[in-house]
Amino acid sequence: MKVSKAQAAENRQGILDAAARLYRERGLTGVGVADITRDAGLTHGGLYRHFASKDVLVQEACTKAFDWSIPVLDGERPHATVGDRIQRYLSPEHRDAPGSGCPVAALAVDAARAGGGLSEVFAQGIERNIQRFAQLLADGAADAGGGATPSPQDRARAIHVLATMVGGMVLARATAAAQPALSNELMVTLQTQLTDWLDNTSTSPSK
Repeated sequence: MKVSKAQAAENRQGILDAAARLYRERGLTGVGVADITRDAGLTHGGLYRHFASKDVLVQEACTKAFDWSIPVLDGERPHATVGDRIQRYLSPEHRDAPGSGCPVAALAVDAARAGGGLSEVFAQGIERNIQRFAQLLADGAADAGGGATPSPQDRARAIHVLATMVGGMVLARATAAAQPALSNELMVTLQTQLTDWLDNTSTSPSK
């Protein structure tokens, strides 16, 4: 039975959605083609009608995973601060749901080992996040509604914050099963330390 273009596009999107989630949950080597197609409700052979190879699927799925953003960035609180975003990222909810969370914390090591095209996907995604956070810091420092130009200092602070958040989440996940109290302590400590550091390095004219 011939599949319509609309159904084919829906099937392709279903495969991408399943792959983006499963890769973040289990890592790139922990997921097979059969796992992805089964999760998407399709047959094994159907995947290769949409993707030339598994490598192509991996790169597209990881690109899609970078559509993720810290939930408060998407409107939970219209005027959420960078501190709010730090708190939300370094939270038990994010730690316990890697499949719907940050692709960097879940897959950075896999990307480094894979190199090539996947490394480029991660480089571009990380760069976009640095630019986004630098913009947020610039707007906050200028007490502006938006549109302030990020300075080199804003970019450096954004890199510091993002790298610390990602590293903290990796450590929190690594320790959660054996020592949940330590896992929680890591997140709470980094929330406080990052927020205090940002306050102390603010370029706001009022400081």
